[in-house]
Amino acid sequence: MWPWLVVSGVIVLLDQASKVWAEATLALHEAVAVVPLLNFRLTYNPGAAFSFLGDAGGWQRWLFVGLSTAISLYIVWWLRSVANEKLQPLALSLILGGAIGNLVDRVRIGAVVDFIDVYYGQSHFPTFNIADSGVTVGAGLLIVGLLRGSRSDT
Repeated sequence: MWPWLVVSGVIVLLDQASKVWAEATLALHEAVAVVPLLNFRLTYNPGAAFSFLGDAGGWQRWLFVGLSTAISLYIVWWLRSVANEKLQPLALSLILGGAIGNLVDRVRIGAVVDFIDVYYGQSHFPTFNIADSGVTVGAGLLIVGLLRGSRSDT
């Protein structure tokens, strides 16, 4: 199981280092063009995905801290039971790293630091971070593994 926890740790470290860089370098809400379709834009999200409960007044911080902690513990338990497989532990490791990366932000400042802004024309996808990417890629891999339905291959 330890190699999978190392993967999670790498995601947390990359996420937190990128957020330190973003907060030190970027001005709040100002777009910095990186390549076409991609900006860096510092934002803070006190809510969950797509700013769900973002304007709830502060109580949601502790709700999301509790949920993230419980889910992270469950993922560690789940990871123990599939550690010898291939795809499923990778997926869980990415999700765990992302959950912990955003949990650190919620505990530290009460909001998640986001800075990756993908857009097309005037349409912008909600700003996100490396932790969110870990959760998204991990969830996608988990779905693929579950759809494949073969525990020996996942």
